[in-house]
Amino acid sequence: MACGSTRRLSELSLASLPAAVIRPAYEPARTRIGIVHIGAGAFHRAHQAVYIDDLLADRPDWAICGVSLHSADVSNALMPQDGLYTLLLLGQETRLRVIGSIRELLCAREEQPAVLARLADPAVRLVTLTITEKGYCLAGEDLDTAHPDIAHDLAAPETPRSAIGYLVAGLRTRRRLGMNPYTVLSCDNLADNGHRLRRAVLQYAQHVDPRLADWIDAKVAFPCSMVDSITPATDDALRERINAELGCEDAWPIQRETYTQWVIEDRFCNDRPPFERVGATMSHDIAGYDRAKLRLLNGAHSSLAYLGSLMELETVGDAMQQPQLAGFVERLMRHAIAPAIVLPADMRADTYIDAILARFRNPAIRHRLSQIAWDGSQKLPVRLLSTIGDALAAGKPIDALCLPIAAWMHYVGRQARHGVALVDPLNDTLSAIGLACTGQAQGDVDAFLALDAVFGPLAHQARFGEALRAAYARLGEATPTPVSRALAAFDA
Repeated sequence: MACGSTRRLSELSLASLPAAVIRPAYEPARTRIGIVHIGAGAFHRAHQAVYIDDLLADRPDWAICGVSLHSADVSNALMPQDGLYTLLLLGQETRLRVIGSIRELLCAREEQPAVLARLADPAVRLVTLTITEKGYCLAGEDLDTAHPDIAHDLAAPETPRSAIGYLVAGLRTRRRLGMNPYTVLSCDNLADNGHRLRRAVLQYAQHVDPRLADWIDAKVAFPCSMVDSITPATDDALRERINAELGCEDAWPIQRETYTQWVIEDRFCNDRPPFERVGATMSHDIAGYDRAKLRLLNGAHSSLAYLGSLMELETVGDAMQQPQLAGFVERLMRHAIAPAIVLPADMRADTYIDAILARFRNPAIRHRLSQIAWDGSQKLPVRLLSTIGDALAAGKPIDALCLPIAAWMHYVGRQARHGVALVDPLNDTLSAIGLACTGQAQGDVDAFLALDAVFGPLAHQARFGEALRAAYARLGEATPTPVSRALAAFDA
């Protein structure tokens, strides 16, 4: 049947799609569910589901049941399409690909018995999650037992609302039936995600049934992971483009950059997909990969954001078109950040930096510097200040590393003078400091250094203070011309 006559993407319409569209290399209807994924949003569909799509031709027993805890929107959009959807890969050349790895979509609020039954299915050996940090219901490092969903679930564990409650309900049933547990794999951008999830699950289970908690502690694996790929939101323009190129309707297409990374701790308790065959990295040093991403990728991003904003640029792509700024950020990564951190044994700094630079230059991604600049008081300590601390301890130069920190201070002052609120939890404090800035390095920098929540012990390191004041002065009025001159001072 022609795609145009069905007007909806489906298994029946696959054969009639344009030849350039990449299709599943297997028959979706012949696959079997082996994974339950909680949080079937755009990132999961653009990232983990694509890795699984790559391996289903050889391992058809690892298809996905996607679970949304609250909304039926994804299920309503994709189940009439047999779970199929289109992924637009954004690079120098764009490509369309139909993904078929999600074979079932359930809304837990409306289909709770079906979700619980799927978690108890012995064919399910792996449960993955992308629920954002908020979904873990944490208070600091521990489970927030006062959270409304957790409080409900502790009172009625057979009818859970939270992801933690569903995980434990499924494991409780499997223990009662003498079944093997499933591995629980967090795929959220949350440091130490597997360990934090494990602690929350164990604390919850301890309230429900201490013997169940002991069984989970002994039997269930919670590997850590690190994920990375830019996934812009779906909008009407994307829908119109996809529908025109497909020749039929896709109710919820998605898009992402061509680059993708998934690093997984190789610690499973009940079989696992052969992730390494499809480009994932199996490692026991997830913290090392997290550190590399935070300091090299995110540190460079923040550097571009503040220096580029002072140069009146709009996007990462615009910033990378400025030779002095692009050159500075590349040298910062290669000569200041990479030598100051310990990378995983199987990671090559130059290869990773090359990939980062290619991503920054991707013309199909419009990543706004103003958005990257959000929450600077929270991001800079882990993205740049931690590297500065390590460099100081090792006796390495920090002058270049201080320039983006000084640029952030100037950026705060500029926004305050223009009456623009910062997207930052310390907005009120930072804006007051920014309004009081006089342009004199000594007083301005010292006012910022008094922020213990940002600078901590670094504020009392004389070499850091001197280098930061010099960088602040080097940026002058923090307009495009003096910023360009400051960058030129670091030319090789």
